[in-house]
Parts: sequence; C-alpha cells; structure tokens
Amino acid sequence: MNKNHKNKILSAFLVLVFVTLACSSGSTAQPTPTSLPPTDTPTPKPTDRPTSTPMPTETPDVAATQRYDDFSSFMQKFQDKGYVSTIDGNVEELEPFKEEWAQIGWYQWWPDNTKVVSDFVFKGRLKWSTASSTPDVSGCGIVFGLQENGDHYAVFLDKSRILFLMSRGGNTYNVGKTRGPGRTNFGNPADADFAVAVNEQRAYVSVNDEVTQYTLSMDQPTTGNFALTILSGTNKDYGTRCEMTNMMFWSPK
Repeated sequence: MNKNHKNKILSAFLVLVFVTLACSSGSTAQPTPTSLPPTDTPTPKPTDRPTSTPMPTETPDVAATQRYDDFSSFMQKFQDKGYVSTIDGNVEELEPFKEEWAQIGWYQWWPDNTKVVSDFVFKGRLKWSTASSTPDVSGCGIVFGLQENGDHYAVFLDKSRILFLMSRGGNTYNVGKTRGPGRTNFGNPADADFAVAVNEQRAYVSVNDEVTQYTLSMDQPTTGNFALTILSGTNKDYGTRCEMTNMMFWSPK
C-alpha cells in the first residue's frame, strides 16, 4: 500500500469534562500513542485515506466566478484585519466532500498530498450531523502541517466549540485561544461558514464571520500536508456525517 494511503490510528478517551487521549492499537498498523491535556475534550484518530482531491476550475461558470469573487472579497477583509500579510497567491476551488465516520473518540482524515504549505487560507460551507442525540465532541474540520511522522495540527467545528489540537511525538495537546470566543452554539444537524487562516505561527478560525485567534507552537512547524477530517462523537449508526462545499484554498506565491 502506498504510504500516502497508509492509515494511522490514534485512539482517545474522555477524562472529566474535557478529553485526555490514550492510544490503543488498530487491527494491523500499530498506532502512535497520543495523550491530551486533562483540560479539554478531543478524541483523535487520524487516518490517511485520500478521498477528496482538490482541483482548480479551469473554465469557471457564472456561479464559480461568483465564488471566486466572493473569496477575493473575503481575502481582502482578512488582509485588512491583519490575518494574512498578502493576498497575492494561488487560489483553488476544492471538490465537494461528503463522508461519515462512526468510531467514538477517533477522527479520520483524507489528505491532499499535493498541498505542502506553511501559510494558507481555507474557507468552506460545513454541514454535519451525528446519529446520537447526545454525542461526544464531534464535527468537521481540517488537518494541516501533517508530517511524515504523523505530527500535525487539527481544527474541528463542534456544536459548542472550536476544537484546536496539536499532535507531536505521539502526544496530542490543546491549542489555547489567544483571543476571541472559541465557542459555538449549533443544533443537530448543523451548518456554518468556516474558515481557517494560518500566518506566521498564528491561526485565525472564523465561524460565521466571528474570528478566534490562536498562537501556535514555535517548535511545531505548520509546513506539511493538508487534509479534510471528521471527528466522530458516537458509535451509533453512521456516527458523524460531514459535508463540505464551496471550498476555496489559498496559498501565497
């Protein structure tokens, strides 16, 4: 099996109100141990199975042209607010993504191994639901800075919060916010406009135009592969289902 398709499994379990992760083994590949601080609530199980492959629109139709125009305006606002230092770069429209994942306390990703970036902006419309009326933390998100050894950052949009994780050396940590709400209030199912900008070891997460800022670790690189991801909040039925549309991806020249 190609290493770009190799699965990596990290298991996790909850401690107190928030999450502590401990890795348990998969059926074939041995997982990398992962631990989370006992002050938050994630549950990672990263997996490397490409499903969604972004592609540029060579001859955009009227609707696609409008999406590019809207994204250009969005980028200008981010530059005006200092979230990006330039808007000069490459823009791609990503293909729609729809997947589901049903293993509580684990997340799975679908990488795009053509995108190795450090700074970038991702924007899309997220719709998600869970098969349980009382799910654990769950939702759609992205992985970035993905290294050959599995180190990475992950950002999820949950019904009640933004979950921002850093995985390094077999351990997973919560990335604390620098400023902004970091909280959400969605039902089940839910949908929202979601954007993440990474610029010089700072990250800005926008949910319906409300931005939360995060400061990233100086010794954890953001340069690496990009992926779409789902965090499951239940084992029931389909688990957590995620659909991402109108996705745009910008990287500087």
